[in-house]
Amino acid sequence: MMRICLTDGGKRFHRDWVFRHADMDLIPGRAYAITGPNGSGKSTLLQVLGGMTELSAGRIEYFSGDKRLEPGDERAHISFAAPYLETVEEMTGVEFLTFHAGLRPLLPGHTPHSILADVGLTGAADKQVRHYSSGMKQRLRLAQAFYSAGGALLLDEPCTNLDRTGVALYRELMDGLRGDRLVLVASNVEEEYAFCDEAVDMSSWKGRRVH
Repeated sequence: MMRICLTDGGKRFHRDWVFRHADMDLIPGRAYAITGPNGSGKSTLLQVLGGMTELSAGRIEYFSGDKRLEPGDERAHISFAAPYLETVEEMTGVEFLTFHAGLRPLLPGHTPHSILADVGLTGAADKQVRHYSSGMKQRLRLAQAFYSAGGALLLDEPCTNLDRTGVALYRELMDGLRGDRLVLVASNVEEEYAFCDEAVDMSSWKGRRVH
């Protein structure tokens, strides 16, 4: 189980603050949406929470169960998917997931082949990722995140490039999540986060505490 605590957090680029005085207490088994128009800082906040970008002010703490994690150790507990994340173009789909499984364990009972079948990519399992369409690549990114073992799942605009069938697949994957995983979705499309328990609107962020 993963818990993320952000205290008086702020992030700025040069002299411009993307967000400031943010307090969040994100607990296992709940789903949170980070909403707001393009350019409001959704992706930046999600990357901060995922340990991919450092804070400019404040502090962030990660807990696995009752244990506070040392800086950097949180990455082994967090899965992240976004349309801008690179895939290894020279690998096939099954090679890509096999390589990933060597870095991060997969959920018990799943293999690269079974995962590709679950996301509708069986026919492309032995095809190089460079030949995938943008929608197929996004399915692969979601597969990598959803099926990695870990307490937190962070998704940035998860349905980007997905057709209607792909969006339905995303809903199925979300419905199948284990109940103790912490989920965060950054999006301004309600369809992508309608299941969430609570939403934070970046455009009106006042540093309020989120529970």
